[in-house]
Amino acid sequence: MSEPRVITEIEGPIAHVRLNRPDKLNGVDFGILDGLLESAAAIARDRDVRVVLLSGSGDSFCAGLDFPSVNRTPAKVLTHFLPNPLRGTNGFQQALWAWRRLPVPVIAVTRGHVFGAGIQLALAADFRFTTPDAKWSVLEAKWGLVPDMSGTIPLVEQVPLDLAKRLTMTGEIFSGEQAAAWGLATGSDVDPDKLARELADQLIERSPDSVSASKKLLNEAARRGLRAQLGLERRLQLRMFRSPNTKIARAAGAKGEKPEFGPRTFG
Repeated sequence: MSEPRVITEIEGPIAHVRLNRPDKLNGVDFGILDGLLESAAAIARDRDVRVVLLSGSGDSFCAGLDFPSVNRTPAKVLTHFLPNPLRGTNGFQQALWAWRRLPVPVIAVTRGHVFGAGIQLALAADFRFTTPDAKWSVLEAKWGLVPDMSGTIPLVEQVPLDLAKRLTMTGEIFSGEQAAAWGLATGSDVDPDKLARELADQLIERSPDSVSASKKLLNEAARRGLRAQLGLERRLQLRMFRSPNTKIARAAGAKGEKPEFGPRTFG
């Protein structure tokens, strides 16, 4: 029996999610698409998970869509390409968009190749740490294509529009160090796992409800009008006032103690 394409392991409040096709540089096939969806759904149900560390097995994060594998089943390509009328995403998009919609922060840890579908998956995370020598690219231009797995939305949120156009139109390859300089990566270090774990530890110190609500609030900000966004702020704040974890945070803060939060109640 073959190993799962996506491995999910829970370590206390942290979910470790790993793409698992190291022999193919974690190239995306239908197994990885299905595995990403299943993993995201399982984490969303687990209210004790507070943060996700997303990485790739072996020497690369993800080298993009594995065209030879995917194209062997054209009927499946067609069914995945058709959008779901209720959620608006198709199968290729939803496998990545699910991580953006996950009610807990996701930290991508990248090295090696971060190409095509790989860069779109990294952008679906809330934070991205990379090795300086990693190779990043919006690679679809090489094949005469456009990115179509939901990555264009976070791309234009992370960098100026002219840079987003340049990277998408040229498909140029750039380093992890450059990705951090441009703002595509949150940070660059020879040990990106260390940076990711440090941030995860910081996030775990805060109420899981306020962290989850903050993710929703800021993800929505770019696409809402002023009145709608201000309304969302008020609605989410009301929910935080009612959250048992808010009471825990306030009580611990007043006593100068470390809070011991309960399960996430938001999202």
